[in-house]
Amino acid sequence: MPRSSTGTDAPPARGEITRPAPGRAVSSRTTKGGSTRGRWGKLAPYGFILPAFLVYAAFLLYPLLRSVHLSLFDYDGLTVGTFVGLDNYAEVFSSKALRASFLHALVLIFFYSVLPVMIGLVLAAILSRTKARGLPFFRTVVFLPQVIAMVVVAVAWRQIYAPQGSLNSLLRDVGLDSLTKSWLGDYTWTLPAVGFIGTWVSTGLVTVLLLAGMSRIPSDQYEAARMDGAGAVREFFSITLPSVRGEITVALTLTIIAALKTFDLIYMTTSGGPGNTTSVPSFEVYRRAFKTGEVGSAAAVGVTLTVLIFAINFAINRWGDRSNR
Repeated sequence: MPRSSTGTDAPPARGEITRPAPGRAVSSRTTKGGSTRGRWGKLAPYGFILPAFLVYAAFLLYPLLRSVHLSLFDYDGLTVGTFVGLDNYAEVFSSKALRASFLHALVLIFFYSVLPVMIGLVLAAILSRTKARGLPFFRTVVFLPQVIAMVVVAVAWRQIYAPQGSLNSLLRDVGLDSLTKSWLGDYTWTLPAVGFIGTWVSTGLVTVLLLAGMSRIPSDQYEAARMDGAGAVREFFSITLPSVRGEITVALTLTIIAALKTFDLIYMTTSGGPGNTTSVPSFEVYRRAFKTGEVGSAAAVGVTLTVLIFAINFAINRWGDRSNR
């Protein structure tokens, strides 16, 4: 801007664009507008996840908090509940039936998770080295139990386990009549029989997960191991197994959750029987809430089961993180 002979700023000529002198403060309107736009710019990404969070809060957070609230009351679902504090949680640990239900769930973890991972590792190791035709079809067949509704699976296996079902018929045909039994009515064999259904369902999922992990292992690692004289067993434990620990972690997480929250399979096959030999926490929640009117106790069992699932998953993920370091 031109200066007058007296040293003061002369007025700008007509049409000349004025700019603030260096060091001169910007108007408060500009600063306030810029800060407002910056603030909204930072908050904008949260607007995109807000709908998903609202759905999450409505269908997960609110029911969970509501369950915690109900678990503190002696409530039958109809009358006004009576506050009992932690008495319902004390019953979870003191009741023989409830302790047995959690023990049954731990037994199902062996059938739903441990056995499928062991079988899946063997199947995936064999399939990853096999170049035979029809391999994609075989993978589809192995995974098929995962896409069948559990109710359909339960009805089919109930027919297989029936006293005159195909399993007992097969045993009679091969001369093993002494092994035939009412598989879903025997106090000793009912829980393992139901657990085997879980093994059949979970093995395909675990196998596909492990196959995906093994397909990413560079072939030159196996070639180098063979040059060092390593056999198939040593290759498996030295190369294959460490390379698929991430997939094993995912498989354990999914299958353990499935085992702990098993309900439809138990409901459709045994309804917790005979006696309470196949009762599990999820079935106890249903029975207490809708059969015996113990809503507060059912909520306490559900909250305890949720905490147990979170704790086990946290431990598995920590193990997976340490293994990948």
